[in-house]
Order: sequence, then C-alpha cells, then structure tokens
Amino acid sequence: MEKHHHNHKHAGSRLLLAILLNGLITLVEIAGGILSNSLALISDAIHNLSDTLALILAWLAGKAGARKPDQKRTYGYIRFEILSAFINASVLTVISLYLIYEALQRFLHPEPVRPVLMLIVASIGLAANLASVLFLHRDSKNSLNVKAAYIHLLGDTLSSVAVIAGGLLMYFTGFLWVDPLLTMIISTVIMVQAYQILRESVEILMQSTPREIDLSEIKTLLEKHPLIQNIHHVHCWQLQDHDIHFEAHIETTRDMPLSESCKLVSEVERQLEEKYHIHHTTLQIEFEVCGDKEMIRQPG
Repeated sequence: MEKHHHNHKHAGSRLLLAILLNGLITLVEIAGGILSNSLALISDAIHNLSDTLALILAWLAGKAGARKPDQKRTYGYIRFEILSAFINASVLTVISLYLIYEALQRFLHPEPVRPVLMLIVASIGLAANLASVLFLHRDSKNSLNVKAAYIHLLGDTLSSVAVIAGGLLMYFTGFLWVDPLLTMIISTVIMVQAYQILRESVEILMQSTPREIDLSEIKTLLEKHPLIQNIHHVHCWQLQDHDIHFEAHIETTRDMPLSESCKLVSEVERQLEEKYHIHHTTLQIEFEVCGDKEMIRQPG
C-alpha cells in the first residue's frame, strides 16, 4: 500500500509538470501561429490546449480516485478516472474534426505562411511535448486515464514533427498546400487513437465483460468440479481498466453444510484468480432453489 501511494504521488507530480509545460507551449504556439499565419501551427496549439485540459482532468481524476469509499459510493471515486478518459477522447475527436474542416478551407483558399517563424515555434513545441511524453510514459501503462492524456501528448509530439517537416518543405518549395495536408493527416491519426480510448472507456462504463474474458469458458471450467451442478446468473465487469469483478450463482450437486460451501467458494475463487486474474468475486451457493438456470439472466 505504501509503495502504491508513493507511485501515485510521483505520477501526480509528473502530471503537474506536464500541465505547466503544455500550458506554456500553448500560449507560445498560438502567438507563433497567428504571426506566421500557419494553420498547422495553430492546429497544434489548439491540440496542445486540449492536451493541457486533458492533463488537468487526469490530475483531478487521480486525486478523486484516491478518495476513500463511503456509504454512498461504496466503490469510492475510482470510476471517475474512466469518465475522465472518455471526456478526453471525446474532446480530442471533436477538435480533430474541426481541424480537418479548417484544412479543407485552406485547400480551397490558400494563404501565405512564414515558414521560418513556424519552424522556430514548432521546434520549441516539440521539445516541450517530448519532455511531457517522457514524464508520463511509465504511468500510461497502469491507468487508462493517464493513457488518454499520454495519447494526447504523443499525438501532439507527432504533430510538432510534422509541422517542422512541413515548414522545411514550404521554405524550400513554397508549396502552400503542405500546411493543410499535414493538418488533415495528423488529425486523422489522432482520431483513430481517440476512438480506441473511447471504445475501451465506454465498455467499462457500460460494465461490459472484459474482452479477454470468455464467460462460456469459465462456466465450462467451473462445472467440471464434482460438487458444481450449474453456474448461472453470471456478471463480469471492470471497475477500472485493470480491476475485474465477477459474480455468479453456483448450484451444487447436493445439499452441503456451510463449512463445505465456504471451501468450495475458496476453490472457485482461486481458479478465477489464477487463470483469469479476477481478484474480486461474489459467489452465491444454492441447492435446488433457482428456477432460472440461464448463464445470463434475462430481465423481466
């Protein structure tokens, strides 16, 4: 527990550093984009602003997730991290769609760009984004919420590289269409990444069975036990991205004392933990009680 708290504290500190860096570079890129008349740079600034908001949400989510459970919220506030990831990915999708629209307008009505200023500002942005990505790389593997913020930053790092490449190309060739083309490519890539976060966070919020869990396989495995007649009314969901819960009714082959039932429950819990990494189980032992023996209980 002490180690977890220590890691959580350091993750929060790294998020704060990334927030400060991205807030500063957003202001620099907005000013540089206006002065250089570069849509790609302005787009990068807008995306950087979304990065800053995403990081703030991630930091707040981490604080909320650390709050203790109470009688009203028995799971605590840890699900707020998933909600934050959903919001971050949604904002990213909307911004990307807006940037694609603006890029199309630039294709129809090209405008001159000052590539030297564009290159200088984009290089500063790249350095800041790289630093932020390094801050959050390790934490992004342990939290969907931090992963969403990390994807924001990674996308903006790639965006800065593309803006620098585009600035060089425009400087040597004068091709104005490079600016909106880069904007469209970067926005499309980011939308694909955001979709993956959206899909995963929606599945968790909808309490869907995790993708790596096969309920039919679990039912078949458990029913091989000589004392288990049937597994039914099964539910499996995630509280967060790495916290799986499982509940089910277990009908036994015969009536048995409580001590034997407790032993059976322990055996089932051990199987679920060892094979499927399920650490939270709620099992109801019964004998000739339930009339409905379907694995998934139908409403009504």
